[in-house]
Amino acid sequence: MRIYEFGTENPECILLIHPSLVTWDYFEYVIPLLEKQYHVLVPALPGYDLEDDSQFSSVERIASELADELLQKGIRELKTVYGCSMGGSIALRMAADGKLDVQDTVMDGGITPYRLPWILTRFIALRDFAMMALGKLGGEKLIVKAFSSTEFSEEDLKYVAGIFRHCTYRTLWNTFDSCNNYKMPEKTMHFNGRIHYWYAEKEQRARDWDLKYMKKFIPDTVFKSYAGMDHGDMALFYPERLAQELRSL
Repeated sequence: MRIYEFGTENPECILLIHPSLVTWDYFEYVIPLLEKQYHVLVPALPGYDLEDDSQFSSVERIASELADELLQKGIRELKTVYGCSMGGSIALRMAADGKLDVQDTVMDGGITPYRLPWILTRFIALRDFAMMALGKLGGEKLIVKAFSSTEFSEEDLKYVAGIFRHCTYRTLWNTFDSCNNYKMPEKTMHFNGRIHYWYAEKEQRARDWDLKYMKKFIPDTVFKSYAGMDHGDMALFYPERLAQELRSL
């Protein structure tokens, strides 16, 4: 797994994990705001690295492999792990694995396991996969609209189209199937570091299931809502706000 590093001279580390349907450069506006103060680590997740032909496997496997990659680099302690959407799922699974010492884990609109009967999980996976397959066939504008009410430029749509062309159908299927159904302990969880769940005002209804999951299984979670934003907006449209929030943890 390719991990891009910035501000390597700084002792405190921040790990940024991108959502699905983008690659590591999702954080291109945030990195310059953090790299002078922190050692910033940004993985290009398998299946979404435009420089290789890897496939997305599962939340569990990628969370484990990412932690192992950092340990091999001699990095055991992190100030913050921030993950958006799919990245939030990976961040939570990393916290559950406990391989690293993390002060703060942030799930920004992170996806939690559905915990539904198997037949329902298949129906949901098929529905989501069908939508993604449509995007791969040229419906990028429809896909973007389905995930966010934010208006995207033609340049943004071309970027999304490029990601869809690169992603295999296997990556798309594994991404949505795994994010919806990855394994977590079936008990109340407490972690040494703090767990934060951030969500945008415009996505609150869509995140209802995730908020309930966090309240039930991780009662120490610190919740925060962001007015005027939609799913995944902060890194793209409010990078100064994101950098400020990460510094304040």
